[in-house]
Amino acid sequence: MDHKMSRSPWVIHYDGSSCNGCDIEVLASLTPLFDAERFGVVNTGNPKHADIFLVTGSVNAQNLPVVRQIYNQMLEPKCVVACGICACSGGVFRDAYNVIGGVDRAIPVDVYAPGCAIRPETVIDAIVEACGILDQKEAVMRAGGDPLTVGGAATWDGGVELGEDGFVTAGAGTDGAGDAHAGKPAAPAAGDAPAETPAAAKEVE
Repeated sequence: MDHKMSRSPWVIHYDGSSCNGCDIEVLASLTPLFDAERFGVVNTGNPKHADIFLVTGSVNAQNLPVVRQIYNQMLEPKCVVACGICACSGGVFRDAYNVIGGVDRAIPVDVYAPGCAIRPETVIDAIVEACGILDQKEAVMRAGGDPLTVGGAATWDGGVELGEDGFVTAGAGTDGAGDAHAGKPAAPAAGDAPAETPAAAKEVE
């Protein structure tokens, strides 16, 4: 029997620092009205059981370690979906003093799904897109390759690092004006696709 990860993807959802608008829409996609379960999607609270990581909201110094911890607990192959414009780029809050940027400042992102708030149909489209990437990663692993060579991880710049004081270290991440320091791409304006979106990463309309 031909096994495919995409036949029964388990998702885990984390609210980074959103206004809860996108979180409501993510939950709506799992209700009987939109019925993401018809694709075999199962919502789980355990990172070790999850295949797809849905993140809403932007990244700040408080939640950056949490996002990375959840991501690191997930087993390969795995995919990350940035749900909503705040998760994609920081959105309207990208210039706030406490916002580092989108989810790709913390972990590699495979699928960008913009929207304010994101629509349930877009969430489902993003999960379906992530399922295709999961199959690619699984095929690479079965061939003895590294799944990190597929998807957003293949071109990820490493994100930002926090110093011992809990703040972003000099020369990494974004400053108070929201501009990137040397070596880091600037975050896009709210409503735009992420600047220099990696070719391997997908954007859902």
